[in-house]
Amino acid sequence: MVLLAGPSGSGKSRVARLAECPSLNLDDFYFDADHPDLPHTLGIVDWDDPRTWDADAAVAAVDQLLRTGAAEVPRYDIGRSIRVGSHRVDLGDARCFVAEGVFAMQLADRCRAAGLHVLPLYLDRPRLLVMVLRFVRDLREHRKPLAILIRRGVALFHADKALRERATAAGFAMVSLRQSLELIRNDR
Repeated sequence: MVLLAGPSGSGKSRVARLAECPSLNLDDFYFDADHPDLPHTLGIVDWDDPRTWDADAAVAAVDQLLRTGAAEVPRYDIGRSIRVGSHRVDLGDARCFVAEGVFAMQLADRCRAAGLHVLPLYLDRPRLLVMVLRFVRDLREHRKPLAILIRRGVALFHADKALRERATAAGFAMVSLRQSLELIRNDR
């Protein structure tokens, strides 16, 4: 299993698609906006804080995927900040799958403790590029109101170095988009 982490907008979902292996979008495990005690920053829910994410459900889905080859997982609407149903992830005959998302780092220790083979990769791209890519994507997908996108984008830009340091401390290899694809294809 490949755990693909990186800042919001860095291209994790793109890598998962280009790698042509099944993927689990960890963003689908966000809590709904009305969940009690969600953390706030700058007067809005801080969706980059792990407390906004259902780690237990994500771990259960990974466990089920590895044991049975399939799992029913939530489908999350980021623009509305709610779960809008579910969908099935099926590994088929694949020997590898990618679990990708901002919170992939939170799964690494749990997977290692369970004795699972994990390839932890952190998509390391220039932070200005990531900021622009994230902003364009979020506008295109109508994820949040413009003022929130700008505030959040600036905050994430400044938090990038600390996120990278946490990933390194958690044992994630810093890789480019191209390197990530090569490593995923070789891990199959």
